[in-house]
Amino acid sequence: MRAGGWRLGRWCAMFAGGLFLAQRAHAQEISAGDTAWILTASALVLFMMIPGLAMFYGGLVRVKNVLSVYMQCFVIAAIVTVIWVAFGYSLAFGSAEGGGIRAFIGPMSKVFMQGVTADSAWGTIPEPVFFIFQLTFAIITPGLIVGAFAERMKFSAMIIFSALWVIFGYLPVAHMVWGGEGAYFYDKKVIDFAGGIVVHITAGVSALVAAIMVGKRRGYPTSPMPPHNMTMTLTGTAMLWVGWFGFNGGSALAANGTAGMAIVVTQISPSVAALTWMMIEWVRIGKPSALGFATGAIAGLAAITPAAGSVGPGGAVIIGLVSGICCYLGATTIKRRFGYDDSLDVVGVHGVGGIVGTILLSVFASDRFGGTMANLDIAAQLQTQIFAAVACGAWCAVVSVVILGVLRATIGLRPNSEHEMMGLDQCDHGETGYILTP
Repeated sequence: MRAGGWRLGRWCAMFAGGLFLAQRAHAQEISAGDTAWILTASALVLFMMIPGLAMFYGGLVRVKNVLSVYMQCFVIAAIVTVIWVAFGYSLAFGSAEGGGIRAFIGPMSKVFMQGVTADSAWGTIPEPVFFIFQLTFAIITPGLIVGAFAERMKFSAMIIFSALWVIFGYLPVAHMVWGGEGAYFYDKKVIDFAGGIVVHITAGVSALVAAIMVGKRRGYPTSPMPPHNMTMTLTGTAMLWVGWFGFNGGSALAANGTAGMAIVVTQISPSVAALTWMMIEWVRIGKPSALGFATGAIAGLAAITPAAGSVGPGGAVIIGLVSGICCYLGATTIKRRFGYDDSLDVVGVHGVGGIVGTILLSVFASDRFGGTMANLDIAAQLQTQIFAAVACGAWCAVVSVVILGVLRATIGLRPNSEHEMMGLDQCDHGETGYILTP
């Protein structure tokens, strides 16, 4: 009995020791520094949407529609969260191995966060941290599209459009670009560090479709429709600018040199773009506007997003300069030329900016131009980047046309004329953004 008991005790001790070593190995795999940084980055990116984007857009609309823009941003955050928990995360980041349909959309293996526990890892961070970080990207992307149809889409139509667009537009693109080995564009070596294609091009193209299909605001372009609160817009710009450090820096998924350089170039590009936009206005109009500076900054931020992990400071300067010029033309000359009513310049800023960054990184990611990639075949990478941008943009355009077409034929996209003139704050929510006292 003593011998048997001794052997049993030895096996128990070995088992306990094995568990201890396994726990130590797991602890070594998870980096506390990386985890802390991505948690912080997640908060920064959510802060970009609520309240950042809500304030940026809210200040740009007329006073009768400010509350509606806030509501749209906040409700999108809640709806996308529910979708992400239910099946969105699984479809975007479920394993792409095995080929076939999994190259384009993930499996349903992680529905309702199945298998995503405090002990599951994604690289050097816990998987729940990766889950929440990627959720914030899924939240802000449909939020950007709101600016294209601001002041004229019914709240009910906006909810259905945003939910369906995330499911059929965002999730497949995110999986194809970021889904890991086996995912279609990932295997083609597309570079999209933080969402030039996944976020900005998809939102910009869909915004163009929405602006055209929903139609122009009543009175546009003959009636003046100036921003009602530029102070609010500049405050929102500041929140977006600072939050973008989490957007781009967090996409390294580690607290390392890549994250550090991503933050550096994320400061350089919007600074150059904002100054470029300001100088163009100063020369053409005679005065530098706060609106122009703010819009230029967002353009530079959108353009550096896909390139933030692969270009150096010199590349960031060029990307900021080119995006400042191109986005200015997109938001003014091109919009006027084609006559669509992109209320808050989502197409000109995010669409054009995303395209600029996605293309220019093909050059400035090379170590010959101060980037991080040695022996980069610039011509081949340029072809890959253009193909991915066009394909993902075209897919989201088709998705948007179908969703908006169905909504227009069923519940309708716009309130009636009387309600639209009254403002969406009153007709959709029965409230006002401000209480006016005599």
